[in-house]
Amino acid sequence: MKYFFSILSLAIVAILLAFTINCFNGYFYPIKYKEIIIESGNEFSVDSALIASIANAESGYRTNALSQKGAVGIMQILPSTAEWIAEKLNEDFEIEKLSEPQCNIRYGSYYLSYLFDMFNDRDLVICAYNAGQNNVKSWLANKEYSQDKIKLDKIPFPETEKYLNKVLKNLRHYEKRYK
Repeated sequence: MKYFFSILSLAIVAILLAFTINCFNGYFYPIKYKEIIIESGNEFSVDSALIASIANAESGYRTNALSQKGAVGIMQILPSTAEWIAEKLNEDFEIEKLSEPQCNIRYGSYYLSYLFDMFNDRDLVICAYNAGQNNVKSWLANKEYSQDKIKLDKIPFPETEKYLNKVLKNLRHYEKRYK
């Protein structure tokens, strides 16, 4: 009987631990708009887990998020960038659509694809998404930040370094959930 209660206690602890881990993941790494993320990732050949990681870092999936610089929605797209993306996709631009998950995630995914074509390196793409492609290009050209002009040895913007680390941490969790 003592053996039975030991096994039962272990089983209860395991169930509680699994529940706690799932609650932790669900709170800090939510799965929202999964179908839209997968669809957009497939359309533009971008890893869905990366899209989810950036959405989480940018806005915590808030459709009404608005940055101090005017970036809008889940993926924090600037209206000027959204207008450029709409032009590239031969679509009419309507600023109101940026608050809609379908449009915002799709445009963010397109922009990630564009950055991958430019840099062909995940970490550089993440940095460019945060700091801008021109900053990343100038960092790569500067020996203080890049010895080989291909990878960054140092990120001069602390905010961008913190952002990169946050997205990569998110990515470790989302890779398991977007398989």
